[in-house]
Amino acid sequence: MRFGKTLPESFYQYYKSNSLSTAYYSKVNGKWIPTNFQEAFQFILKTIAGLKKINLKRGERIAILAENRLEWILTDYAAQWYGAAVAAIYITSSPDQIKYILDESESTVLFVSNETALQRVSGIKNLQTLKTVIAWDEISNPKVPEGIQFISRSEFLKNSITEDEAKNLLQILDPNEMSVLLYTSGTTGEPKGVILTHHNFISNLEMFYKAIPLPKTDLVTVSFLPFSHIYERVVHNYLLLSGVEIYFAESVDKLIENLSEARPHINTAVPRIFEKMYVKIKEKTKSASVIQKNIFALALWIGQKTAIYRRSNRSLPIHWKILYGISDVLVFRKIRAITGGRAQMFISGGAPLSQEIAEFFFNVGFVILEGYGLSETCILSVNLPEKIKFGTVGFPFEGVQIKFADDGEILVKGPTVMKGYYKRDDATTDVIDSSGWFHTGDIGELGLEGFLKITDRKKDLIVLAAGKKIAPQPIENILKGEPLIEAVCLVGDKRNYVAALITPNIEICKSWALSKDFVLSTADECAKSDRLHERIQRTIDELNATLPRYSTIKHFKILPLSFTIESGELTPTLKLKRRVIQEKYQSIIDLMYASTKGEGANL
Repeated sequence: MRFGKTLPESFYQYYKSNSLSTAYYSKVNGKWIPTNFQEAFQFILKTIAGLKKINLKRGERIAILAENRLEWILTDYAAQWYGAAVAAIYITSSPDQIKYILDESESTVLFVSNETALQRVSGIKNLQTLKTVIAWDEISNPKVPEGIQFISRSEFLKNSITEDEAKNLLQILDPNEMSVLLYTSGTTGEPKGVILTHHNFISNLEMFYKAIPLPKTDLVTVSFLPFSHIYERVVHNYLLLSGVEIYFAESVDKLIENLSEARPHINTAVPRIFEKMYVKIKEKTKSASVIQKNIFALALWIGQKTAIYRRSNRSLPIHWKILYGISDVLVFRKIRAITGGRAQMFISGGAPLSQEIAEFFFNVGFVILEGYGLSETCILSVNLPEKIKFGTVGFPFEGVQIKFADDGEILVKGPTVMKGYYKRDDATTDVIDSSGWFHTGDIGELGLEGFLKITDRKKDLIVLAAGKKIAPQPIENILKGEPLIEAVCLVGDKRNYVAALITPNIEICKSWALSKDFVLSTADECAKSDRLHERIQRTIDELNATLPRYSTIKHFKILPLSFTIESGELTPTLKLKRRVIQEKYQSIIDLMYASTKGEGANL
């Protein structure tokens, strides 16, 4: 076994052989400051001492409300090392959502990153179990809920346990104990606490290592996806314990800047990141000269023609090698420079990735390995660097058992499947049957070559009044390839036909309008613009021509607002909360279906 029996033991083993190796980089006053494994280990020892001093009991929960940063992941290790479990809270969570998770998880300690995070907590009343709040940034005038004690960073970290004491704690850790209490994103209701054990995580790390062993060379990654999500939590630990140096992005807003500075070789991302990059590239080519457009188109054609060789790791014939090299110099390198120019592979998860986008980036030299997993199962499958099939989520990991229900739902067994939902035996028995199969809620199929393909979420399927079933995500992903469109939510369940709610990409709509000699300045103006409606209608008509008649979009509405995390329409990993969207825009949806206009019309 490459890893230890628990995550803390795995960290300790790696630290003992690599104490002076750089683990992390953090941006401080404009400079990237390294932290080696020795320094990281000392922080863990101090955090364990701090937890001991405030009388945290083994088996209790702590919670973390913070953006990705050094202290987050090291406190995660320390708490698990001490025998506690960690409940992660998205930094974008509202006070009501924070209270729900603190109370539901019965957390007694909360770590926050800074004053902004603390302000989200300070006004919460009637917290049931929370006793202590600790901030990593120094705060001059901290305000916490009544009856809760506040401890500063300097006070909390002023003592340390010894290495021998830490080794003794490792010996009494049970691999089958809860190590993480991970809350679902709540796309279909209240979040549920997923109980994941050390064994779940270690099993997943071992599977990852067998599928994608990393070379023993200096590799870099940038961490920006939230640790509250299973995807980043697993891959982050795998990369760290494989010797990859990890840069913490300052924020999503500064991601492109941080990528260009860190120049990562390998990185995680969600499809929305690639969609935004793809749209920007397409939009930039529209303003290029005729010669530049022709060079770009020719380079893409060459990339497409050589892809069959590169996907199977075959050497390019000499003429294709020369043509690809020229294309790389003239076009592809400039695209790859967006992420620093050293990217060898990206691992995409959290939602389906458009096949068109995956193929485009592969053709220009980005390898995107799409994978699949859930909070309840950890990561189940991934495409491999030497064997990729676009439009699939790759091969199930060794040790993961998969079968399909009569309706196509994917059922899973294996060592990465959760212990159950915290305090929710009823919900657990709803998803894990008497034979131990976990019902994922995803519809899919296994191809002849062994690639797993996800069609859609079972609960997301649109069932028309006539009984026809439509998977919305593939259609939505195609429409999002139109630069003028930021997001799409198809509706139509129990209705006679499909309709769409569309949010505009305001910046690109502004540029497009100027090129047509008129002005669009706001989302509201976009929503009211007849010319924009006509333009998007043409895009929908082109798409409809490729779809079965029953799944064509008959009506659409451009909304005057974007879907956002803050307004509740998106999860922190940028997935649509369909129920929330449909409830919020129910009157608009009803108007679309009350319309007597013919097919292809819009309101």
